[in-house]
Amino acid sequence: MKHRLLTELVKLRQKLNQHINKLPKIRYLQKSKTFKFLLSLTVGVIVTTIGITTDWATTGTPTLTYKTSWIGNTFGSGNLRVQNNIEAMYVAPDGTVYTNSHWDEAGTEAAIYKDGKVIGALGDTHGWSRGGGKAVTANSKYIYIAMTQGSRGKTNEDYPPEGTTWHCVRRYDLSGKPAPFPNGRGWDKSMLITSTKSEVTGLATVGNELYVSDFAANRIRVYDTDTMKELRSFTVANPGAIAVDPQKNLWIIQSKNGSNPAKILHYSQSGKQLPQQIADIVEPTAIAVDREGKLLVAENGPRQQMLIYDIKDKPVQVGSFGCKGGIYAGVPGEVRDLKLYGLTGVGTDASGNIYINSNGFNKSGTDLRKFSPSGKLMWRSLGLIFVDNADADPKTDGVDLFTKQEHYQMNYSKPAGKQWTYKAYTLNAFKYPQDPRLHTSPDGTFVRRIQGKPFLFLTDMYSSFLQIYRFNPATDGKVAIPAGMFVGTNGADKPFLTGNWPPHQPEQGEWIWRDRNGNGKFEKNEYDRSKDYPHLGGWWVDSKGDVWKALRTQDGTAIRHYPLQGIDPKGNPIYSYSSMEKQTTPDIFNDLRRLEYFPQTDTMYLSGFTVDHPAFGDDTGVAGSEIARFDNWSKGNRTPKWRIVIPYDTTGKREVSTAAISVAGDYVFAVTVKTAEVYVYNAKTGAQVQQLKPGPEVGSESGWIDIPYGIRAFRRSNGEHLVFVEENWKGKVIMYRLLG
Repeated sequence: MKHRLLTELVKLRQKLNQHINKLPKIRYLQKSKTFKFLLSLTVGVIVTTIGITTDWATTGTPTLTYKTSWIGNTFGSGNLRVQNNIEAMYVAPDGTVYTNSHWDEAGTEAAIYKDGKVIGALGDTHGWSRGGGKAVTANSKYIYIAMTQGSRGKTNEDYPPEGTTWHCVRRYDLSGKPAPFPNGRGWDKSMLITSTKSEVTGLATVGNELYVSDFAANRIRVYDTDTMKELRSFTVANPGAIAVDPQKNLWIIQSKNGSNPAKILHYSQSGKQLPQQIADIVEPTAIAVDREGKLLVAENGPRQQMLIYDIKDKPVQVGSFGCKGGIYAGVPGEVRDLKLYGLTGVGTDASGNIYINSNGFNKSGTDLRKFSPSGKLMWRSLGLIFVDNADADPKTDGVDLFTKQEHYQMNYSKPAGKQWTYKAYTLNAFKYPQDPRLHTSPDGTFVRRIQGKPFLFLTDMYSSFLQIYRFNPATDGKVAIPAGMFVGTNGADKPFLTGNWPPHQPEQGEWIWRDRNGNGKFEKNEYDRSKDYPHLGGWWVDSKGDVWKALRTQDGTAIRHYPLQGIDPKGNPIYSYSSMEKQTTPDIFNDLRRLEYFPQTDTMYLSGFTVDHPAFGDDTGVAGSEIARFDNWSKGNRTPKWRIVIPYDTTGKREVSTAAISVAGDYVFAVTVKTAEVYVYNAKTGAQVQQLKPGPEVGSESGWIDIPYGIRAFRRSNGEHLVFVEENWKGKVIMYRLLG
């Protein structure tokens, strides 16, 4: 309240000074310098008296008090935080968990966890055309991971030649440092090249032997764990993960191949196939053997459970762990301790504790849990965010937040990083296999209430589409149901989205899909077709549910408005090209990038490059050089109330440029690409009032802003502003809280 009063007084003082400066033009007051002085002094004394304890920005407006927090990762700062995805996992007898994944933005493709903490990371898995993989194991001396090494044009330093990728096993000591060996490859001689055709899909050790699944060659290769020399090999079709039983025989996942279903096969160490096998499974993704000699199988099919087999004689399933149906049991999508989803790792320690990792579907993020032998959750490590941002449900005043796949519930009275609780996973891969989130990579989220009902809108890094989801708790619990989709126009005469998804899409042009029969599938009679300018600047969904699109055309009509035509009987919002409006673009812009329209006040905010501040080259990923506000937009006004220059590139190096903007309540927010600094402007005047930087709560650091909606803001009823900023470098969403 104090800040708002000060702001109004500052504006009053500025206006009075403007009028005072005009007074000498009036003959009656030409010599009234005393009057001018006293009037200005009076207002100044009032402002100074009230604001005596307040810091002032250079613009003459008060500095905002803010706090930094974060969402979506158990740990908010430092190099040891939960990685983006765990695609393979090995649990040592003492409960140390070793992990591996293809990619982690901050370079933690392979990590070491214990007691709910990240205690280490395997070094040098990132950059220089290196990446992790989907297999990991360890013994008493070394850690072994699957990894890839691409070419760097430096064959003299032992990198692959151009056009070649090495699929390797890399050896580390137990602290996570590469452990070279004689005849090792790569720059530090710690790599064992197993293939140049496909990645390593399984690893296990028996005594002093390392077993490696060479998928492309349909072979298991056996190496000495110390010398890393190949000892022998044997044939297994489509080999995957490997586990070792008490008799030191191998159980190997045989991945499904076309119409041939997956199986788990049994082999001796010498490579002789044994008669036992497991075939009553759908999608086994990981296996391990517990302290009692039972085989644990991660069943990633509709059951979403860990299956337990007695393998002493003929394998017999004797139990399961987790709710049948996983995350979709009970209330679909609701997060519970024993509800699993997208299983990628299982294991046990010598005490019988159970470890399970869930990645969701289409790499939704890490959810690593430890359970006691009786099934009680002991700890959980979450890394749910990657190239993503959050938005608030307006009905719950920011208590409920949504990202592209997750639903969080907030308690703002708790300390930084402890305010969020993971409540729901909103994607149902089995009921809705055509869900666009399974086939694309959305990253920008808008939460809207249309006619009182909740909807989720998602777009991507290139603004190439806008996906629409509805909710129906009675039929789908917490799951977001595919309801509609806009796509842009392809520049060539071919479908906008290549491949076999979605079915029945128009052969060219752009389209709007609406799920007319409510089954979540793309069907032939559900498309509306058109053709427009192919280069998009951005999307917006206003509070009434109208969709807006900015085009990067210079023909003077770069704005497309799709008024909501109602909600159909299945609960889907209706949009059409026949009702679409082309709207005139203000002539100050020659390259429009973003727009946000507020129907309650008939106010439009636009950003882009202008005639006065043009783009340096064709930088497609930024918000432009200026933001302008237009009042009475629907009445045809195209004269800005104000316009401000925002950070933009003038050198071609993108050292300074604005990635995204967001308007909420009293402020306009803009975030820069490389420094991730948030510039805060007064929404009424355009004056800059603050600059937000990541605080000590998140290590005073952030990665680059990679997406066009990398900032979203929301004003709560108590006057507090929440500002959500993408932070994919260390896998979270940064949240700034500006006190009301």
